[in-house]
Amino acid sequence: MSGNRAVAYKGPGKVEVIDTPYPTFDLKDAPGINPANIGRKVDHGVILKTVATNICGSDQHMVRGRTTAPTDLVLGHEITGEVIEVGSGVEFIKKGDICSVPFNISCGRCRNCKERKTGICLNVNPDRPGSAYGYVDMGGWVGGQAEYVLVPYADWNLLKFPDRDQALEKILDLTMLSDIFPTGFHGAYTAGVTVGNTVYIAGAGPVGLAAAVSAQLLGAAVVIVGDLNEERLAQARSFGCETVDVSKGHPKDQIEQILGVPEVDCGVDAVGFEARGHGSDSSHEAPATVLNSLMDITAAGGALGIPGLYVTGDPGGIDEAAKVGSLSISLGTGWAKSLSFTTGQCPVMRYNRGLMMSILHDKVQIAKAVNAKAIPLEDAPRGYEEFDKGAATKYVLNPNGYIAA
Repeated sequence: MSGNRAVAYKGPGKVEVIDTPYPTFDLKDAPGINPANIGRKVDHGVILKTVATNICGSDQHMVRGRTTAPTDLVLGHEITGEVIEVGSGVEFIKKGDICSVPFNISCGRCRNCKERKTGICLNVNPDRPGSAYGYVDMGGWVGGQAEYVLVPYADWNLLKFPDRDQALEKILDLTMLSDIFPTGFHGAYTAGVTVGNTVYIAGAGPVGLAAAVSAQLLGAAVVIVGDLNEERLAQARSFGCETVDVSKGHPKDQIEQILGVPEVDCGVDAVGFEARGHGSDSSHEAPATVLNSLMDITAAGGALGIPGLYVTGDPGGIDEAAKVGSLSISLGTGWAKSLSFTTGQCPVMRYNRGLMMSILHDKVQIAKAVNAKAIPLEDAPRGYEEFDKGAATKYVLNPNGYIAA
Protein backbone atom coordinates (compact mmCIF):
# COMPACT_ATOMS: atom_id res chain seq x y z
CA MET A 1 0.00 0.00 0.00
CA SER A 2 1.29 3.45 -0.80
CA GLY A 3 -1.69 5.81 -0.86
CA ASN A 4 -4.61 6.98 1.19
CA ARG A 5 -7.45 9.45 0.79
CA ALA A 6 -8.66 11.53 3.71
CA VAL A 7 -10.78 14.53 4.68
CA ALA A 8 -8.70 17.55 5.74
CA TYR A 9 -9.52 20.91 7.30
CA LYS A 10 -8.51 23.64 4.83
CA GLY A 11 -9.45 26.75 6.79
CA PRO A 12 -12.68 28.19 8.22
CA GLY A 13 -15.70 26.76 6.44
CA LYS A 14 -13.75 24.49 4.13
CA VAL A 15 -12.80 20.81 3.97
CA GLU A 16 -11.30 18.84 1.10
CA VAL A 17 -10.61 15.22 0.31
CA ILE A 18 -6.85 14.97 -0.15
CA ASP A 19 -4.15 12.42 -0.91
CA THR A 20 -2.29 11.58 2.29
CA PRO A 21 0.30 8.97 3.28
CA TYR A 22 -0.71 5.41 4.05
CA PRO A 23 -0.32 4.86 7.81
CA THR A 24 2.74 3.17 9.30
CA PHE A 25 3.57 1.89 12.76
CA ASP A 26 5.19 5.13 13.86
CA LEU A 27 4.02 8.74 14.09
CA LYS A 28 5.43 11.08 11.47
CA ASP A 29 5.36 14.85 11.29
CA ALA A 30 2.05 16.19 9.93
CA PRO A 31 -0.34 19.05 10.65
CA GLY A 32 -1.49 18.86 14.26
CA ILE A 33 1.02 16.24 15.34
CA ASN A 34 2.46 17.08 18.75
CA PRO A 35 6.25 17.47 18.24
CA ALA A 36 6.87 15.22 21.23
CA ASN A 37 4.94 12.42 19.51
CA ILE A 38 6.92 12.50 16.25
CA GLY A 39 8.81 9.23 15.85
CA ARG A 40 6.73 7.46 18.47
CA LYS A 41 6.68 3.71 17.79
CA VAL A 42 3.27 2.05 17.58
CA ASP A 43 4.10 -1.66 17.44
CA HIS A 44 1.09 -2.14 19.73
CA GLY A 45 -1.20 -0.81 16.98
CA VAL A 46 -3.06 -2.01 13.91
CA ILE A 47 -3.93 -0.47 10.57
CA LEU A 48 -7.62 -0.47 9.74
CA LYS A 49 -9.34 -0.33 6.39
CA THR A 50 -12.16 2.02 7.25
CA VAL A 51 -15.65 0.52 7.15
CA ALA A 52 -17.47 3.65 8.35
CA THR A 53 -16.38 7.02 9.72
CA ASN A 54 -18.79 9.71 10.77
CA ILE A 55 -18.99 13.50 10.63
CA CYS A 56 -19.37 14.82 14.18
CA GLY A 57 -20.56 18.12 15.61
CA SER A 58 -17.19 18.38 17.33
CA ASP A 59 -15.56 18.33 13.89
CA GLN A 60 -17.85 21.18 12.89
CA HIS A 61 -16.47 23.39 15.67
CA MET A 62 -13.05 23.09 14.03
CA VAL A 63 -14.35 23.52 10.50
CA ARG A 64 -16.17 26.69 11.51
CA GLY A 65 -12.82 28.11 12.66
CA ARG A 66 -13.86 28.03 16.31
CA THR A 67 -10.71 26.28 17.51
CA THR A 68 -6.97 26.58 16.96
CA ALA A 69 -6.93 23.62 14.56
CA PRO A 70 -4.16 23.93 11.93
CA THR A 71 -4.83 23.90 8.19
CA ASP A 72 -4.49 20.43 6.60
CA LEU A 73 -5.35 18.58 9.81
CA VAL A 74 -6.84 15.20 8.81
CA LEU A 75 -10.23 14.99 10.52
CA GLY A 76 -12.27 12.18 11.99
CA HIS A 77 -12.58 10.49 15.37
CA GLU A 78 -15.65 8.26 14.82
CA ILE A 79 -14.13 5.14 13.26
CA THR A 80 -15.18 1.57 12.53
CA GLY A 81 -12.84 -0.61 10.50
CA GLU A 82 -11.45 -3.95 9.40
CA VAL A 83 -7.99 -4.91 10.63
CA ILE A 84 -5.66 -5.37 7.65
CA GLU A 85 -2.21 -5.09 9.32
CA VAL A 86 -1.20 -6.02 12.84
CA GLY A 87 1.74 -4.57 14.77
CA SER A 88 4.36 -6.87 16.26
CA GLY A 89 3.16 -6.14 19.79
CA VAL A 90 -0.50 -7.02 19.23
CA GLU A 91 -1.59 -10.33 20.73
CA PHE A 92 -5.35 -10.75 20.58
CA ILE A 93 -6.73 -8.64 17.72
CA LYS A 94 -6.38 -10.44 14.38
CA LYS A 95 -6.33 -9.55 10.72
CA GLY A 96 -9.90 -9.56 9.38
CA ASP A 97 -11.55 -8.51 12.65
CA ILE A 98 -14.15 -5.75 12.30
CA CYS A 99 -13.96 -3.40 15.24
CA SER A 100 -15.30 -0.19 16.73
CA VAL A 101 -12.68 2.39 17.73
CA PRO A 102 -13.38 4.53 20.82
CA PHE A 103 -12.79 8.15 19.84
CA ASN A 104 -10.70 8.76 22.93
CA ILE A 105 -7.30 7.11 22.63
CA SER A 106 -6.04 5.45 25.79
CA CYS A 107 -3.06 3.32 26.74
CA GLY A 108 -4.65 0.86 29.19
CA ARG A 109 -1.58 1.18 31.41
CA CYS A 110 -1.82 4.46 33.32
CA ARG A 111 -3.66 5.10 36.57
CA ASN A 112 -6.61 6.78 34.86
CA CYS A 113 -7.09 3.97 32.35
CA LYS A 114 -6.99 1.40 35.12
CA GLU A 115 -9.73 3.39 36.87
CA ARG A 116 -11.80 3.37 33.61
CA LYS A 117 -11.20 7.09 33.04
CA THR A 118 -10.16 6.47 29.46
CA GLY A 119 -11.13 9.97 28.32
CA ILE A 120 -8.21 11.38 30.32
CA CYS A 121 -5.41 8.87 29.64
CA LEU A 122 -2.08 10.18 30.91
CA ASN A 123 0.21 8.67 28.27
CA VAL A 124 -1.13 9.50 24.79
CA ASN A 125 -1.01 13.31 24.73
CA PRO A 126 2.23 15.02 25.83
CA ASP A 127 0.42 18.29 26.63
CA ARG A 128 -2.46 17.24 28.86
CA PRO A 129 -4.62 14.25 29.80
CA GLY A 130 -6.86 12.91 27.07
CA SER A 131 -6.50 12.32 23.35
CA ALA A 132 -8.54 11.71 20.20
CA TYR A 133 -8.02 11.04 16.51
CA GLY A 134 -7.93 14.01 14.16
CA TYR A 135 -8.66 16.63 16.79
CA VAL A 136 -6.99 19.89 17.74
CA ASP A 137 -4.66 19.74 20.78
CA MET A 138 -5.38 16.05 21.32
CA GLY A 139 -1.88 14.73 20.78
CA GLY A 140 -1.82 14.69 17.02
CA TRP A 141 -3.04 11.18 16.23
CA VAL A 142 -4.09 11.19 12.58
CA GLY A 143 -7.83 11.31 11.93
CA GLY A 144 -9.97 8.50 10.59
CA GLN A 145 -12.11 10.18 7.91
CA ALA A 146 -9.89 8.28 5.55
CA GLU A 147 -9.54 5.04 3.67
CA TYR A 148 -6.97 3.72 6.17
CA VAL A 149 -6.07 4.69 9.74
CA LEU A 150 -3.62 3.67 12.45
CA VAL A 151 -5.08 2.66 15.84
CA PRO A 152 -2.62 2.41 18.77
CA TYR A 153 -2.85 0.05 21.77
CA ALA A 154 -5.12 -2.15 19.67
CA ASP A 155 -5.64 -4.98 22.13
CA TRP A 156 -6.92 -2.44 24.64
CA ASN A 157 -8.74 0.09 22.45
CA LEU A 158 -10.61 -1.98 19.88
CA LEU A 159 -14.07 -3.41 20.46
CA LYS A 160 -14.27 -6.47 18.22
CA PHE A 161 -17.70 -7.36 16.81
CA PRO A 162 -18.49 -11.04 17.43
CA ASP A 163 -19.84 -11.84 13.95
CA ARG A 164 -18.71 -10.21 10.69
CA ASP A 165 -21.93 -10.70 8.72
CA GLN A 166 -24.10 -9.44 11.56
CA ALA A 167 -21.81 -6.44 12.04
CA LEU A 168 -22.04 -5.43 8.39
CA GLU A 169 -25.82 -5.87 8.45
CA LYS A 170 -26.09 -3.49 11.41
CA ILE A 171 -23.17 -1.25 10.54
CA LEU A 172 -25.13 2.03 10.53
CA ASP A 173 -26.07 1.34 14.16
CA LEU A 174 -22.70 -0.05 15.22
CA THR A 175 -20.73 2.86 13.79
CA MET A 176 -22.38 5.08 16.44
CA LEU A 177 -20.47 3.16 19.16
CA SER A 178 -17.27 5.07 18.46
CA ASP A 179 -18.66 8.29 19.93
CA ILE A 180 -22.20 9.65 19.83
CA PHE A 181 -24.09 6.70 21.33
CA PRO A 182 -21.76 6.27 24.33
CA THR A 183 -21.47 10.07 24.62
CA GLY A 184 -25.25 10.52 24.66
CA PHE A 185 -25.59 7.62 27.08
CA HIS A 186 -22.91 9.15 29.30
CA GLY A 187 -24.84 12.41 29.35
CA ALA A 188 -28.06 10.68 30.40
CA TYR A 189 -26.37 8.29 32.84
CA THR A 190 -24.39 10.99 34.62
CA ALA A 191 -27.54 13.11 34.83
CA GLY A 192 -28.91 10.27 36.96
CA VAL A 193 -31.62 9.11 34.56
CA THR A 194 -33.43 6.05 35.83
CA VAL A 195 -36.88 4.46 35.70
CA GLY A 196 -39.70 7.00 35.86
CA ASN A 197 -37.59 10.17 35.56
CA THR A 198 -38.44 13.28 33.60
CA VAL A 199 -35.49 14.47 31.51
CA TYR A 200 -34.71 17.64 29.57
CA ILE A 201 -32.04 17.41 26.86
CA ALA A 202 -30.75 20.65 25.40
CA GLY A 203 -29.83 20.12 21.76
CA ALA A 204 -31.38 17.91 19.06
CA GLY A 205 -28.21 17.26 17.11
CA PRO A 206 -26.93 13.68 16.89
CA VAL A 207 -25.52 13.65 20.46
CA GLY A 208 -28.74 15.11 21.87
CA LEU A 209 -30.80 12.54 19.99
CA ALA A 210 -28.47 9.79 21.22
CA ALA A 211 -28.93 11.09 24.77
CA ALA A 212 -32.69 10.98 24.26
CA VAL A 213 -32.57 7.36 23.05
CA SER A 214 -30.32 6.55 26.00
CA ALA A 215 -32.71 8.16 28.48
CA GLN A 216 -35.47 5.97 27.06
CA LEU A 217 -33.21 2.93 27.34
CA LEU A 218 -32.55 3.83 30.99
CA GLY A 219 -36.29 3.94 31.70
CA ALA A 220 -37.20 7.63 31.68
CA ALA A 221 -40.93 8.33 31.82
CA VAL A 222 -40.75 11.54 29.76
CA VAL A 223 -37.90 12.77 27.56
CA ILE A 224 -38.08 16.39 26.42
CA VAL A 225 -35.67 17.70 23.78
CA GLY A 226 -35.08 21.41 23.19
CA ASP A 227 -33.63 23.07 20.09
CA LEU A 228 -34.04 25.96 17.64
CA ASN A 229 -34.22 23.71 14.57
CA GLU A 230 -37.70 22.40 13.75
CA GLU A 231 -36.37 19.65 11.47
CA ARG A 232 -34.24 18.28 14.30
CA LEU A 233 -37.11 18.60 16.78
CA ALA A 234 -39.27 16.58 14.38
CA GLN A 235 -36.58 13.91 14.37
CA ALA A 236 -36.77 13.76 18.18
CA ARG A 237 -40.55 13.41 18.05
CA SER A 238 -40.19 10.54 15.55
CA PHE A 239 -39.12 8.19 18.35
CA GLY A 240 -41.40 9.40 21.12
CA CYS A 241 -39.81 12.50 22.61
CA GLU A 242 -41.63 15.65 23.64
CA THR A 243 -40.02 18.81 22.24
CA VAL A 244 -39.43 22.44 23.15
CA ASP A 245 -38.69 25.20 20.62
CA VAL A 246 -36.35 27.48 22.57
CA SER A 247 -36.75 30.25 19.98
CA LYS A 248 -40.16 30.79 21.62
CA GLY A 249 -38.70 31.53 25.04
CA HIS A 250 -37.17 29.94 28.12
CA PRO A 251 -37.80 26.18 28.12
CA LYS A 252 -39.28 26.35 31.62
CA ASP A 253 -42.68 27.56 30.42
CA GLN A 254 -42.99 24.91 27.70
CA ILE A 255 -41.83 22.20 30.12
CA GLU A 256 -44.61 23.25 32.51
CA GLN A 257 -47.14 22.84 29.70
CA ILE A 258 -45.89 19.28 29.13
CA LEU A 259 -45.38 18.12 32.72
CA GLY A 260 -47.57 20.41 34.79
CA VAL A 261 -44.49 21.63 36.68
CA PRO A 262 -41.66 23.86 35.38
CA GLU A 263 -38.85 21.46 36.22
CA VAL A 264 -37.39 18.05 35.41
CA ASP A 265 -35.53 15.45 37.41
CA CYS A 266 -32.46 15.35 35.14
CA GLY A 267 -30.79 17.69 32.64
CA VAL A 268 -28.37 17.09 29.74
CA ASP A 269 -26.34 19.70 27.84
CA ALA A 270 -25.76 18.38 24.31
CA VAL A 271 -25.06 21.82 22.85
CA GLY A 272 -21.74 23.10 24.20
CA PHE A 273 -19.92 26.36 23.74
CA GLU A 274 -21.64 27.60 20.57
CA ALA A 275 -24.99 27.86 22.36
CA ARG A 276 -27.46 30.59 21.49
CA GLY A 277 -29.86 32.49 23.69
CA HIS A 278 -33.53 31.70 24.15
CA GLY A 279 -36.56 33.55 22.82
CA SER A 280 -35.75 36.94 21.33
CA ASP A 281 -32.04 36.29 22.01
CA SER A 282 -31.97 33.07 19.97
CA SER A 283 -30.30 34.77 17.02
CA HIS A 284 -27.30 35.65 19.18
CA GLU A 285 -24.58 33.44 20.60
CA ALA A 286 -24.69 33.19 24.39
CA PRO A 287 -22.40 30.34 25.44
CA ALA A 288 -23.55 30.06 29.07
CA THR A 289 -27.28 29.99 28.23
CA VAL A 290 -27.74 26.22 28.20
CA LEU A 291 -25.84 25.60 31.42
CA ASN A 292 -27.71 28.35 33.27
CA SER A 293 -31.13 27.29 31.99
CA LEU A 294 -30.43 23.66 32.93
CA MET A 295 -29.57 24.70 36.47
CA ASP A 296 -32.82 26.67 36.58
CA ILE A 297 -35.08 23.85 35.40
CA THR A 298 -33.44 20.84 37.08
CA ALA A 299 -35.02 19.93 40.40
CA ALA A 300 -33.07 20.47 43.61
CA GLY A 301 -30.78 17.54 44.31
CA GLY A 302 -30.69 16.60 40.63
CA ALA A 303 -27.77 16.29 38.26
CA LEU A 304 -26.53 17.65 34.95
CA GLY A 305 -24.74 15.53 32.38
CA ILE A 306 -22.66 17.80 30.16
CA PRO A 307 -21.37 15.93 27.08
CA GLY A 308 -21.57 19.17 25.05
CA LEU A 309 -18.09 20.40 24.12
CA TYR A 310 -16.45 23.35 25.88
CA VAL A 311 -12.98 24.55 24.89
CA THR A 312 -10.13 26.61 26.30
CA GLY A 313 -9.31 28.22 22.96
CA ASP A 314 -12.07 29.75 20.79
CA PRO A 315 -10.90 32.41 18.32
CA GLY A 316 -14.53 33.20 17.47
CA GLY A 317 -15.71 33.69 21.05
CA ILE A 318 -18.13 36.55 21.69
CA ASP A 319 -15.76 38.26 24.15
CA GLU A 320 -12.26 37.88 25.56
CA ALA A 321 -13.47 35.64 28.38
CA ALA A 322 -15.32 33.28 26.01
CA LYS A 323 -12.21 33.02 23.84
CA VAL A 324 -10.47 31.18 26.69
CA GLY A 325 -13.51 29.20 27.84
CA SER A 326 -14.46 31.47 30.74
CA LEU A 327 -18.26 31.75 30.90
CA SER A 328 -20.68 33.63 33.16
CA ILE A 329 -22.22 30.59 34.86
CA SER A 330 -24.63 30.99 37.76
CA LEU A 331 -22.76 28.60 40.02
CA GLY A 332 -24.68 30.00 42.97
CA THR A 333 -27.87 28.52 41.52
CA GLY A 334 -26.24 25.13 41.21
CA TRP A 335 -24.86 25.35 44.74
CA ALA A 336 -28.15 26.46 46.27
CA LYS A 337 -29.99 23.57 44.62
CA SER A 338 -27.28 20.98 45.45
CA LEU A 339 -26.92 20.05 41.80
CA SER A 340 -24.23 17.66 40.58
CA PHE A 341 -22.27 18.22 37.35
CA THR A 342 -20.36 15.79 35.15
CA THR A 343 -18.29 17.25 32.32
CA GLY A 344 -15.56 16.13 29.93
CA GLN A 345 -15.01 13.48 27.31
CA CYS A 346 -17.16 10.40 27.58
CA PRO A 347 -15.05 7.38 28.63
CA VAL A 348 -16.34 5.34 25.68
CA MET A 349 -14.99 2.01 26.89
CA ARG A 350 -17.16 2.22 30.00
CA TYR A 351 -20.28 1.83 27.86
CA ASN A 352 -19.53 0.61 24.34
CA ARG A 353 -19.75 -3.14 24.86
CA GLY A 354 -23.10 -2.95 26.64
CA LEU A 355 -24.50 -0.64 23.98
CA MET A 356 -23.16 -2.99 21.28
CA MET A 357 -25.13 -5.84 22.85
CA SER A 358 -28.26 -3.68 22.91
CA ILE A 359 -27.83 -3.06 19.17
CA LEU A 360 -27.04 -6.67 18.27
CA HIS A 361 -30.08 -7.93 20.20
CA ASP A 362 -32.45 -5.33 18.72
CA LYS A 363 -33.09 -3.39 21.92
CA VAL A 364 -32.32 -0.04 20.29
CA GLN A 365 -32.20 1.48 16.79
CA ILE A 366 -29.76 4.33 17.18
CA ALA A 367 -29.16 4.83 13.43
CA LYS A 368 -32.87 5.41 12.83
CA ALA A 369 -33.09 7.79 15.78
CA VAL A 370 -30.26 10.01 14.49
CA ASN A 371 -31.31 9.61 10.84
CA ALA A 372 -28.00 8.08 9.72
CA LYS A 373 -27.14 8.46 6.03
CA ALA A 374 -24.16 6.87 4.29
CA ILE A 375 -22.30 8.94 1.68
CA PRO A 376 -19.04 8.39 -0.24
CA LEU A 377 -15.82 9.84 1.13
CA GLU A 378 -15.65 12.24 -1.82
CA ASP A 379 -18.99 13.72 -0.73
CA ALA A 380 -17.62 14.72 2.68
CA PRO A 381 -17.53 18.47 1.84
CA ARG A 382 -21.23 18.34 0.98
CA GLY A 383 -21.97 16.42 4.18
CA TYR A 384 -20.15 19.03 6.25
CA GLU A 385 -21.98 21.86 4.50
CA GLU A 386 -25.44 20.34 4.94
CA PHE A 387 -24.76 19.38 8.56
CA ASP A 388 -23.55 22.90 9.29
CA LYS A 389 -26.82 24.27 7.89
CA GLY A 390 -28.75 22.17 10.41
CA ALA A 391 -29.67 19.03 8.51
CA ALA A 392 -31.34 16.50 10.82
CA THR A 393 -28.95 13.84 9.56
CA LYS A 394 -25.96 11.94 10.90
CA TYR A 395 -23.60 11.65 7.94
CA VAL A 396 -21.65 8.38 7.76
CA LEU A 397 -18.73 8.31 5.33
CA ASN A 398 -18.32 5.08 3.36
CA PRO A 399 -14.76 5.29 2.01
CA ASN A 400 -14.27 1.67 0.96
CA GLY A 401 -17.74 0.58 -0.12
CA TYR A 402 -18.55 -1.70 2.82
CA ILE A 403 -21.95 -0.10 3.34
CA ALA A 404 -24.54 -1.35 0.86
CA ALA A 405 -26.51 1.24 -1.13
